Amino acid sequence: MEYIKYLEELIPEKDSLKLVKSEAEKFYKTHSLDECVHMGHELYQSNNFQIQEVGVFLLGYAAHENSAALSFLKNTVSQHDSWKIQEILAMAFDNHCKIIGYEAALPTIQEWLASDCANVRRAVSEGLRVWTSRPYFKDNPQVAIDLLSAHKSDESEYVRKSVGNAIRDISKKHSALVVAELSTWDLSSKEVRQVYKLASKFIEK
Repeated sequence: MEYIKYLEELIPEKDSLKLVKSEAEKFYKTHSLDECVHMGHELYQSNNFQIQEVGVFLLGYAAHENSAALSFLKNTVSQHDSWKIQEILAMAFDNHCKIIGYEAALPTIQEWLASDCANVRRAVSEGLRVWTSRPYFKDNPQVAIDLLSAHKSDESEYVRKSVGNAIRDISKKHSALVVAELSTWDLSSKEVRQVYKLASKFIEK
């Protein structure tokens, strides 16, 4: 396909996230959502991980009108063995939430956080960072804290680190809320202590 050949010639072998994001956004703004879904699937089949990344972004852009695209992100992209692709999954999920509005996205955010797949859960905790810089959560920081804190003992260290860092982000502007939340935690488990250490990093002892 011409577009794939174009990307193969354009994108360098070394990581170029800026270029990947730029090309995905350019395609999204100049093509229909159906074309974004079709191209997203085509690009995801590439052996070039950066071209796959463009595909993941396109599926994220189209997911608000195409539930199958959102399901593909959740059920298929989350199984990819590259951490780089998982980073793009998180960004694509955030784009989806941004498009439909973060408050409207709450049911999907909660659904993904309840997933059995660690990569799906982390796509939310990591993708929405800094949570309280996002509309809705900016005015409702406690909601963000509650959603994240529910995963302080997550079975995945990958997720726990993301949760701890996300709560730490929030503490920069809402330290009192974070202090109040952390004061309720049972620190008898090493998992919770790990998240607590990360979350409380910027809070004066």
